[in-house]
Amino acid sequence: MPQAATVDEVLTRMRGIDASLPAGDGVAVFNRMYLTVTERIAAGLASGGAGQATPFHDVPSVTDLDVRFADLFFRAYDADATHGPVPVAWRPLFQARTADCLPIQFALAGMNAHIEHDLPIAVVATCTARHLDLESIHADYLAVNDVLAEVESAVRRSFLDAAGRVVDDRVGALVHVVSSWDITAARDLAWVTAQTLWQLRHVGILRDRFLDGLAHTVGMTSRVLLTPTGARLP
Repeated sequence: MPQAATVDEVLTRMRGIDASLPAGDGVAVFNRMYLTVTERIAAGLASGGAGQATPFHDVPSVTDLDVRFADLFFRAYDADATHGPVPVAWRPLFQARTADCLPIQFALAGMNAHIEHDLPIAVVATCTARHLDLESIHADYLAVNDVLAEVESAVRRSFLDAAGRVVDDRVGALVHVVSSWDITAARDLAWVTAQTLWQLRHVGILRDRFLDGLAHTVGMTSRVLLTPTGARLP
């Protein structure tokens, strides 16, 4: 499908994906959470026109980043839908979308792929296209990540509250798996990755090798997050 050109088009595409997939599908679970994130970012981008200060310093650049970021997920989704090769970092989620996993596992695996792999790529692409220095977007990068962290925290809290009502060794093992992924560390690492890609942007062969290794490393983490446990929460 054509790339979205605006945040509104991104939201429309996500809502279409949500409507087309079964509620328990692992990709649908991630898409719904991502939709919530994007709705909040869209509200922040528009807030400057509603008499309130926007949380972003450079609204056009954040808008561009939001669209480029979402497009990387859409490319993975479209590749799977057309039976093409799904990007390596996303492959575990798409392969395990009907596995015996809880929603929190799908949500975190999707965030892992999107934040640790896609986000730095989108940041560098945005800065390159808009002729910006990488560091000039750092404050807005942190503001976007605050929204990601807020939504992830609510999802994780809901899971842990449910787990606390269940006495089951399998649930305990799942809590350990889920707790092993930390969004703050993921966001910090993604920025370091963006800095690395920025330095490698004119060294094609090294950049390609770095991205290949990154995709496989991120994919391995997602496979761990998607470990089936057979656990069931109320």
